[in-house]
Amino acid sequence: MTQKYKYMPFFMWAFPLAFFAYQFILRLWPGLMVQQIMERFSVDATQFGVFAAFYYYGYAGAQIPVAILLDRFRPRYVISSFALLCGLGMLLFIYTEIWSVACVSRFLIGVGSAVGFLGVSKVISEWFPKSQYAKMIGFSFTFGLMGAIYGGKPIGLLMETNGWKNVGLVLALVSISIGLSVYIFLRNPGHQQRQKEADETFKISHLKALLSPIIWLLAAANFLMVGGLEGFSDVWGVSYLMVAYDIPKHDAAQLVSFLFVGMIFGGPFLALCSRKLGTYTVIALCGVGMAFTLGALLLNYKFTQMELMCLLFLAGIFCCYQVVIFAAGSDLVKPLYLGITIAFLNCINMLGGSFFHTLIGRMMDMVWSGTFNAEGGRLYAVASYQVALALIPASALVGAVIVGFLGFRLRQKKEN
Repeated sequence: MTQKYKYMPFFMWAFPLAFFAYQFILRLWPGLMVQQIMERFSVDATQFGVFAAFYYYGYAGAQIPVAILLDRFRPRYVISSFALLCGLGMLLFIYTEIWSVACVSRFLIGVGSAVGFLGVSKVISEWFPKSQYAKMIGFSFTFGLMGAIYGGKPIGLLMETNGWKNVGLVLALVSISIGLSVYIFLRNPGHQQRQKEADETFKISHLKALLSPIIWLLAAANFLMVGGLEGFSDVWGVSYLMVAYDIPKHDAAQLVSFLFVGMIFGGPFLALCSRKLGTYTVIALCGVGMAFTLGALLLNYKFTQMELMCLLFLAGIFCCYQVVIFAAGSDLVKPLYLGITIAFLNCINMLGGSFFHTLIGRMMDMVWSGTFNAEGGRLYAVASYQVALALIPASALVGAVIVGFLGFRLRQKKEN
C-alpha cells in the first residue's frame, strides 16, 4: 500500500464525520432559543413542542429511504445533497416570519440530518477493512458527540454576543460548505471497494423481520426510554436549568453538555457490562438509573454545580442504553434482516423525540400560571417544567419494566 493511499481512508472518513458532528449542533439549536422562538412567532409551549417534534418526524421518516439511497447511489451524491438540504432548511427558518414555514424548515433539517450516521457508516464500510468497522464506528460516535458538546455553551455564547440570526446564518453556510466539500472531495475507493454481497442489498421481503412481537416490544421500550436524550438534553434541559437555577443560557448549556460527555464513556462501559450481566438486565438498569438521575434534577432541592455535572454525566451513561438495544435487536434476527431491524429500531427511537416534545409542551401549557414577560411571551414557572418533564423519568421506568419482562420471558423460553 502506498503512503498516499494509507491515509486516504481517513481523509474520506473526515467528510461525512464532519457533517455527523455538525448535525448535532442543528439538533440542539432550538433548545438554546426556546423563549426567542415563542416570542418571535407568538406561540405557546404546546406549539413549540410540535415545532421541535418536526425534526424527529423528518429524521425518523428518512432513515430507511436514506439507507436505500446510499445503497443505490454513491455516498458523495447522497451525503452532499442532504447536507445542502440542512443548510437550506436553516436559511428558511432564519428568514421566515410564518409559523408553518418554520415547522417545515425544521422538518427539512431533520430529513437532512438523517444521513449523518448512515453516511459515516457507509463510507467506513467502503474504505476500511471489515475488521476495523466496529472500531471506526466507535471513533465516529466519539467525534460526533463532540459536536453535541460544542453545540451547547460555545454556540450559546456566540448567540448572546452576535445574535441568533447571525449565528444561524453561519451555521447554514457551514452546512452548505460541508455539502459542497463532500461533493468535490469524497470519492469511491474504486477497485479497492469491498464487493457487496447479494444479501446486503435491501429487499422488500426483509420487512417480514418486523412481524416479530419481540422486536416491537423492544422498540416500545426504546421509544419510552429516549426522553432523557431527545426530550431533556436536546431541547428542554437548557431552559429548565435556566429557570430552576437562575443561571445564564451558556452556563445551562454547558451543564447539559455533561450528558453528552457521559455518553462518550457510556457506550464502551455498557457494552462491557452487557457481557457480564446480559443485555436485557443492563437495559432495564439503565431505565431505572435514568429515572432516578433525571428525576432528582426535578426535585426542589438545589444541587451544587458539581452535583449537577455528576448527575447529568451519569444520565448520559444511562442514555447509552441504545447501544445495547441495537445489540439485543441484532441477536433476535438472522444476519439477512439485521439492516432493516436496526433501521426500524432507530426510526422508533427518533419518533420518541416527537412524542416527548409534543406532550411536554402540552403539559407545560396545562399547568401554566398565566404570566407574560415584557415582550408578551409566556413565562413558565419551575413547577410547570417539573410537572411536564416528570414524563421522562416515568416513561423510562415503564420502558425498564417492559425490557425486564421481555428478558425474563426470553430466559424462560430458553430454559424450556
